[in-house]
Amino acid sequence: MASGKEIRNKIKSVENTRKITKAMEMVAASKMRKAQERMRAARPYGEKIRRVAGNLSHALSEYKHPFLSKRDEVKSVGVVLITSDKGLCGGLNANILRLVVSKMKELDAQGKKYQATCIGNKGFGFMQRAGGKIVSHVTGLGDTPHLEKLIGAVKVQLDAYMKGEIDALYIGYTRFINTMKQEAIFEQLLPLSGDAVGSSKNKWDYVYEPDAKAVIDDLLIRYVEALIYQAVAENMASEQSARMVAMKSASDNAKTVIGDLKLVYNKARQAAITKELSEIVSGAAAV
Repeated sequence: MASGKEIRNKIKSVENTRKITKAMEMVAASKMRKAQERMRAARPYGEKIRRVAGNLSHALSEYKHPFLSKRDEVKSVGVVLITSDKGLCGGLNANILRLVVSKMKELDAQGKKYQATCIGNKGFGFMQRAGGKIVSHVTGLGDTPHLEKLIGAVKVQLDAYMKGEIDALYIGYTRFINTMKQEAIFEQLLPLSGDAVGSSKNKWDYVYEPDAKAVIDDLLIRYVEALIYQAVAENMASEQSARMVAMKSASDNAKTVIGDLKLVYNKARQAAITKELSEIVSGAAAV
């Protein structure tokens, strides 16, 4: 059995760790509320522009944007992978990375090439270790996503799609469901399919001012920007929620460990006292 001093040192060490995890839990809870408000504020705009852009894929417009045109054969694809910059958030990053890796294995099995854009340090580091082709990346986003910092990296993939270097663009991120549940999502961003967003297949069109090309070009760029921003906002809300839950679990586990160690310490202390009393009684009897 360990000595009393060793057990006291262990108790002190776990108590110090619990103070850190408790502080991180409170910080994550504060950031989580702000991240959820930001994510919920962006959702209506993101869903509406997705629906409008989906309607365009069924429209009878004379102008057909390349983002709406499905390629006859898909030989190469682009992947936008969104993860967190920091860890200590449970299985959040592991779940999305596992999903993306499984999709990439499917692409390899079909003989398709892929190139990745990584948003977040964890995904960037993983893709580097895995030997994936990284064409652009963004790290150090902080607690608030800024569109001008995001779109530059994604534009590399958009330009590749316009040039025909890739035939489809996918995005992988973690969608916020509630504080206790987050869902890893891997969905197609380009070419835009109205069926994927539930748009009506009826053939009709919008009225454009000044002309269809100017409106559709700007609209589809806003569509991509809105979806990227929304995905990052969802991922940040999921990250803070997962971190708060993970740190609460760590604090609770530390409390349990401290209780067990104190029980062991008391037993060791009682055994030492009993031994000393036995030695005193034995010495007195011998005299």
